[in-house]
Amino acid sequence: MTLLTLIRHGQTDWNAEGRIQGTTDIPLNDTGRAQARDAARRLAGTPFDVVYTSPLARARETAEIIAGELGLPAPVVTVGMREHEFGAAEGLLWEQYRGRFGTGRDEIPGAETIGQLTERALASLERIDVAARRRSAPRIESVLVATHGGVIRALLEHASGGTLPAPGERLGNGSVHRFAMDGGGIRLLDAVTA
Repeated sequence: MTLLTLIRHGQTDWNAEGRIQGTTDIPLNDTGRAQARDAARRLAGTPFDVVYTSPLARARETAEIIAGELGLPAPVVTVGMREHEFGAAEGLLWEQYRGRFGTGRDEIPGAETIGQLTERALASLERIDVAARRRSAPRIESVLVATHGGVIRALLEHASGGTLPAPGERLGNGSVHRFAMDGGGIRLLDAVTA
């Protein structure tokens, strides 16, 4: 079994503005860097064997800050944990998005569907799980993954059978969600808000 701690990256200027980032590569702002340091303090009692990160700068810097604060090796990039590709919605304010596309997330030109996002993220976590079990069997390995709100939301929906997150619930920057994988699926262990 592999214990997976997924953390949402710290704040960016686009987060503060209420703008959809998707795969647009927006860096952390100073608040986001402080959130990453705060997350490291909250995670200090948890031993991690390895740190993975989305390739996008905001997640990568979050992972680097946390790894540095916890004395862990440099994060390993895993492309499958990048944010939801929002296509034509990237760069829009959330109000503009709702005005243009309503509440549908699967009808945006050029965007990934939620199913595609979930499949991509699960495949990435399965590769992480296989690598962890090869390195550590029979010991349980603990892995930290810096990723994005859309990815975590999709995994929560999948692991809970659609009951989480609650409608309208926002996953805060720096929030932590713990999952377990055992080679046969993913299950939610707990969530710690920022």
